[in-house]
Amino acid sequence: MGKEANRTELGQFLKARRAELTPADLGLATNGEHRRVPGLRREEVAQLASISVQYYTRLEQGRLQASAPVLAALADVLRLDDDQQTYLLELAGKEAHRRRRPKAQEVRPQTRRLLDALGAPAIVLGRRMDILAWNPLAAALLTDFSQLPDKQRNYARLVFSDSEMRQRYANWEQVAPDCVAFLRMEAARHPDDPRLSELVGELSIKDPHFRQWWAAHNVAAQTTGVKTLHHPLVGELTLDWETLAVATDPDQQLVVWTAAPGTASHDGLAFLASWVTAHPPTAADNAPATGTPARTHAAAQPALPPEPQH
Repeated sequence: MGKEANRTELGQFLKARRAELTPADLGLATNGEHRRVPGLRREEVAQLASISVQYYTRLEQGRLQASAPVLAALADVLRLDDDQQTYLLELAGKEAHRRRRPKAQEVRPQTRRLLDALGAPAIVLGRRMDILAWNPLAAALLTDFSQLPDKQRNYARLVFSDSEMRQRYANWEQVAPDCVAFLRMEAARHPDDPRLSELVGELSIKDPHFRQWWAAHNVAAQTTGVKTLHHPLVGELTLDWETLAVATDPDQQLVVWTAAPGTASHDGLAFLASWVTAHPPTAADNAPATGTPARTHAAAQPALPPEPQH
């Protein structure tokens, strides 16, 4: 087929794949309305792919040559398998290699056991700073991750969008731009990640600070640093944080918070650990990043252990 025929076929291919999906497949609410067309509407596909309806319409009509990032986003929205993605790229005249859909990240049982065995707050971060796993002390230190919907379990999103998390960081003005710099680095590693693009777009709309810092193009790798937190139970904590690579997945990092022995922050962490020991979470409270949220740790305020002696 020639280029024009390829564009026509690409449009027909997109239309056929669109017709195979329902709004329910992608979590879209229809409110019981009658739908005249089978499958998804063009408007719905365009919205999910973060492109304009006019742009997508011209693609289906064979009047436009799509860019590789747009094709990647459409492949994700339309849930194309590997062969379908290869075909889509070939029709568009892009590189013929197959772009495999990144698999959902999973934390190995061995890593979960390590989390539980650590005597310090720790979480596992995945791509785009998604929070994949945590131990009870990290939940007590930061927030009850088990109560958050899957999509909200993202460290950068919480730093910018969660008022409780925002207030907890005494040095938020340093923590927040660091998150933006980390995301910038992620964007370089995964330039075609539609979920990362969605996250950046969402935070850019919601927060002017994020827009400003994203436009500055500062980058940084997640390595080490210091964070100061105002904790409702133990007061101010100044903690060192360190990231350790997970050997089995280069896109996973173990983040651990510690305090120097002999400091008030070290005593505060010990106090918090004793509180967690006295009131352990349920098994569901340390659930993986997918699953039904469980109860909150603060659902009923238990009696607290004696305050630490600073």
